[in-house]
Amino acid sequence: MKKLILALWAILFALPVAAAELGDDGLHKQPWMRDTFKDLREDLAEANAEGKRLVLMVEQRGCIYCKKMHEEIYPREEISSYIDENFFVVQLNLHSSTEMTDLDGEALSERAAARKWGILFTPTVIFLPEDVPEGMTAAQAAVSVMPGAFGAQTTYDMFVWVNEKRYELDNGEDFQRYHARKIQERQAQGND
Repeated sequence: MKKLILALWAILFALPVAAAELGDDGLHKQPWMRDTFKDLREDLAEANAEGKRLVLMVEQRGCIYCKKMHEEIYPREEISSYIDENFFVVQLNLHSSTEMTDLDGEALSERAAARKWGILFTPTVIFLPEDVPEGMTAAQAAVSVMPGAFGAQTTYDMFVWVNEKRYELDNGEDFQRYHARKIQERQAQGND
């Protein structure tokens, strides 16, 4: 019986991971990503009208960390549904020549915007506030930036931390302290 269970586990782990859907641009896609004209002021207004927060996901073709996020993290029900319910997500391509308009009104390519914002790595997730003063870029207005691929708990906690506007609280609980507290709470409940 033990050998049968081990054989079944070996077969299960030998199966390929479900591939994330790739768009024509070679980037991984999620159902909650929005296809917009990438005028960030318009996207911000639309997000606000829906009662959601605007998030920019900067990714690139062939990015192994983007693939990890799209195959292992974003498909998790609690993460996917939380993002879908609370965020208006616009995907940008680190190397694309597609024109977009930054929050400051400058029309430029997606790759020029990434350079302007100082983005060097993918994925980079930029969380924006509901109100952005005129003349500010997306990078200047960001309430938080998640640079790189993170585990499920860290990713979920970051989205919750931003959505609850915990960055505005004056209790000294920055994201790292918030995340550490959430880890302890999950461990105390037996949910690692």
